[in-house]
Amino acid sequence: MRFLSKASLFVTTRWIAWPQVAQQIQPDDGVRVLQAVEQFVNAAVLAESSIEFLRNQLPEIAGELAANSVGIFLRNPEWIAVAQHGRVGLAEMPKSLLMDVLDRDAGFVGPLESVPGTLIAVAPLRSHKFKSAVLVFAGRSFPDDALPSAMLMSKAIGVCLDFLERRSQTGRRIEQLQSILKISLNLSAVHETEPLLELIAREATRLLNCDRSSIFIWDKDHHEVVACPALGVEGNSLRLPDDTGVVGEVIHSGKSLRVDDAYHDARFSRKVDSSSGYKTRNLLCAPLYGPDKKLLGAFEVINKNAGPFTDEDEVTLADLSLQVAAALQNTRERESLLRSHRQLTEQVTKGVTIIGESPAMHAMRSTVRRLAATDLPVLILGESGTGKEVVAQALHYQGPRASRPFIAVNCAALTETLLESELFGHEKGAFTDAREMHKGKFEVAEGGTIFLDEIGDMSPGGQAKLLRVLEQKVITRVGGSQSIPINARVIAATNAHLADAVRAKKFREDLYFRLNVVTLDLPSLKDRSEDVLQLADHFLNLFSVQARRPNLKLSAESRKRLQGHS
Repeated sequence: MRFLSKASLFVTTRWIAWPQVAQQIQPDDGVRVLQAVEQFVNAAVLAESSIEFLRNQLPEIAGELAANSVGIFLRNPEWIAVAQHGRVGLAEMPKSLLMDVLDRDAGFVGPLESVPGTLIAVAPLRSHKFKSAVLVFAGRSFPDDALPSAMLMSKAIGVCLDFLERRSQTGRRIEQLQSILKISLNLSAVHETEPLLELIAREATRLLNCDRSSIFIWDKDHHEVVACPALGVEGNSLRLPDDTGVVGEVIHSGKSLRVDDAYHDARFSRKVDSSSGYKTRNLLCAPLYGPDKKLLGAFEVINKNAGPFTDEDEVTLADLSLQVAAALQNTRERESLLRSHRQLTEQVTKGVTIIGESPAMHAMRSTVRRLAATDLPVLILGESGTGKEVVAQALHYQGPRASRPFIAVNCAALTETLLESELFGHEKGAFTDAREMHKGKFEVAEGGTIFLDEIGDMSPGGQAKLLRVLEQKVITRVGGSQSIPINARVIAATNAHLADAVRAKKFREDLYFRLNVVTLDLPSLKDRSEDVLQLADHFLNLFSVQARRPNLKLSAESRKRLQGHS
């Protein structure tokens, strides 16, 4: 193998383009280069990072061309040393020559004028990661085929660096997806909008390594976006026109937008900075689409802590936005349902009124208030029409179970064959018409109250099954084998004399004692005649509302007849 002589160091220069490389490489040298490339690839597979790979391989690369120095130099936009080995470094390099190598996309070999007696071989580094980089060898002498060999090794090094970068990106992507999954789980545990927005802001700034983030909820009807949380703004909320700045463009285009230099970008509006006293350097904004593909608003992150936001950040924010939008929509729907539930509960509670000012009814209301705060079973006795279900509802809606279901069951209407399925449920296929699983009343009343009306008319078989449920606090659906725990307060009512039925062996004594922990005996209307007119006015008012005929009043004659009725 021949080397350039010292005499030729100052006169020999040479350029070679990529198509000429294959023609000028010698077979033996080609084998040597292939062996070197194989070594590079194996080293890249084992390396933890590009820096580690270059640190370990640069001495090996230098040895391939008998060079005493080697380096990779990048223009970004000034020239910097990515990695170097040996005494001759970037400071000695002719920058104009390095630019020529990049512009011509060709290799060069010739004397290094800044270091007398030294040659350099320069090859463009074909790499997606380092698009404007060169591989430079420096030495006292080179083999005749130094430049083609340098070109091939440069290409191999570029491939290895791209492999390491893709692997690194994949690793970062996996970490980001794992972080997003963890964030999603955290978001699902928050059920109120304000704490959810604050959690989103914290998690987004941590994940994307930035200073601030905001959710912009789109108020389409009023053509506004509401920034929440808007840090540094009084009330932590800020309303802006929906055509303002970057957020407005994202809202109307439905596409992500990245701004690297905010104050020199016409799309950026300084209104928020003016309101908060904050200065935005760069930002990234993505649309928020709900699970139904409806645009909810925009998600913005501001001021990357190290450099501008990247393509990877844009993908990460888009992925996070999907989880954020779903969490926001679920939370808002849940809050809406809770509001509706509270309103319905309030309406029902207002409608559950124990009417009457007689001493008996004053005492009844006082007893109901005390019992409502407990979970004790209650047996309500009274003639038909005395308001047994109203009292049962009052016990439920004045107590801690008010927000949970109140389920009324008319035991007299259930045959023994239907009773078990209605109260305890059935599995699919349990009997001929069981086409799907059906929850029983005890399951539906979970956390609330089950009201067993006309309990005295329940069949003996039904009584035995109910007793087991009350004793064990579990049910088993018809056709099933799984024991299902229940949590429902039991209130029963009857117009029959249960004590007499027990003595006559028509009602189970053990069930009677289970139900008869507390007994409320409702007085009949004939025993509280002073309540008749108040009850009449109450029902007339209800009828007036239902019939949309306000201000109906009982005539004097009607009131007189009601008072005289016994």
